[in-house]
Amino acid sequence: MPLVVFCGLPYSGKSRRAEELRGALEAEGRAVYVVDDAAVLGTEDATVYGDSAREKALRGALRAAVERRLSRHDVVILDSLNYIKGFRYELYCLARAARTPLCLVYCVRPGGLSGGPRVAGAADSHQNASVSWRPHTEEGGRPLAASSSVLREPQAVDFVVSGRTQADVTKELEQEETRAPDLPALVTPEFGKSAKRVSSAFYPPELMEALTQRFEAPDSRNRWDRPLFTLVGFEEPLPLAEIRAALFENQAPPPHQSTQSQPLASGNFLHQLDQVTSQVLAGLMEAQKSAVPGDLLKLPGTTEHLQFTRPLTMAELSRLRRQFISYTKMHPNNENLPQLANMFMQYLSQSLH
Repeated sequence: MPLVVFCGLPYSGKSRRAEELRGALEAEGRAVYVVDDAAVLGTEDATVYGDSAREKALRGALRAAVERRLSRHDVVILDSLNYIKGFRYELYCLARAARTPLCLVYCVRPGGLSGGPRVAGAADSHQNASVSWRPHTEEGGRPLAASSSVLREPQAVDFVVSGRTQADVTKELEQEETRAPDLPALVTPEFGKSAKRVSSAFYPPELMEALTQRFEAPDSRNRWDRPLFTLVGFEEPLPLAEIRAALFENQAPPPHQSTQSQPLASGNFLHQLDQVTSQVLAGLMEAQKSAVPGDLLKLPGTTEHLQFTRPLTMAELSRLRRQFISYTKMHPNNENLPQLANMFMQYLSQSLH
């Protein structure tokens, strides 16, 4: 069944949308598996994206988890940043190898600077502004329990204009990090059947800025980024009808010819090919001895004819014979054996005129 790839910066609502899609598909009786960072790491760890070696290992683990689950019977949802177009191409190749459709859901924060579509009113220049993600505590001022079994995401992103120095902002952010975020409760995506994870990752502003700078926004002109669905914020509804059509009505990406198994051929196919083409050359050399320009050269056992316009040399015919053999060896097929002579005559007719 199809693969759904979620893409976007942190706090853009990917997990919320993935859970919404999972619930809608499971309500239809479909088997759905969600693969996310917590499923392969055991817990969400934002520091992974600050270490290139660990991030590369994470991408490999996500790819392997998707490959294990991907089949023609189950829907797999990959809930991660997936901000590198090369990694999205690898996922496209996995779906193509499994002969199953895929689609990409791009989640964008309102006013985000991810290089994708922006919301009207967002500042185009942020030289005199800084971005602050300020998590709040639960009602009553109590922090969230560390053992909470629900997945939480930031409700809001505060855009702070720099009326203060950078040192003041940094100090305030360091104080805010000691408090747990107040995030809307959601059912945790499942990996397997009932494995529940806790989302407790906090992305500091420095890491968010680094992710924003190296984010490669999807482009629907790329075959590995389409069909593409872009969602801005949480108010925009999830296009379930369009996603269903893309997943269950579209055809899978066509496989590469180099990865396909060659059709079965008999053990003496090359021998018969060599013998038939040699007989055709000998018959043509004999038939042209009594032919005049304009005649049709006919050979016994063939329905194709070769128009005689000039004398043909054995060297010229042998060169064309080698080309025909080289091409036919790339596509051997036992069904072509009775038609080898006609195919060779047709090839000679097209090559000589």
